[in-house]
Amino acid sequence: MIDVIELSAIPMFLLVFARILAFFMTLPLFSYRTIPTMYKIGFSFFLSLVMLTSMESTVIAFDSLYIFLLLKEVLVGLSIGLIAYIILSAVQIAGGFIDFQMGFAVANVIDPQTGAQSPLIGQYFYMFALLFLLSVNGHYLLIDGMYNSFQFIPIDSFISFNEIFSEFIIKTFNKMFLIAFQMALPLVGCLFLVDVALGIIARTVPQLNVFVVGLPLKIAVSFTVLLFFMSIYIMLAKILFETMFETMRDLMLILGGG
Repeated sequence: MIDVIELSAIPMFLLVFARILAFFMTLPLFSYRTIPTMYKIGFSFFLSLVMLTSMESTVIAFDSLYIFLLLKEVLVGLSIGLIAYIILSAVQIAGGFIDFQMGFAVANVIDPQTGAQSPLIGQYFYMFALLFLLSVNGHYLLIDGMYNSFQFIPIDSFISFNEIFSEFIIKTFNKMFLIAFQMALPLVGCLFLVDVALGIIARTVPQLNVFVVGLPLKIAVSFTVLLFFMSIYIMLAKILFETMFETMRDLMLILGGG
């Protein structure tokens, strides 16, 4: 065990603190702009103390390589948090597909995490997914994953980016779009059938203005289908979180050279 009051533990503590703080700056839920920066720093500080006391002592000196170790820790924390955010952003991409078919493509809302505009249905799905993550104590698993990252990627070792890392990023984006397509498929498929029906009506009944009837009809069908398929979205959210945790673990193995 490390005695946190020893001066020799300060270099190691700064490295642990840099990784955790960078992790919370990009991790979903913890990186919200509505959470004060001082709270993030304070939470990372005390969490670093707790993790430091349960780690094996490693002598690290303030030498010319220390700055590179510090940059490595920041890069590791940002990478792990960003890969989790990429997987979870599949929810917003699915919402963008649905909004485009519903006619809500112009009606965007402000995402409190990034400050940018996001799809209306996508933001609803995203908030629903975060509440589901909190209900199953997924935030504890995220913190536990950060603690385990020090076993996969030791403090005193460096990382290397090779072709395996590039292939992993490509596969991660493929997983994200695949999950987004699965989430959007029920609604988009039903709206496609509505478009086909409106096209048939426009040819058979030219007197009916389908542009006036089509938009409210598609909105009503979308909310009805959304109500019936909510259980499917919960199952897909479970798969999404499992994929997110597996992706974070695989990234740690690749960065750690495993």
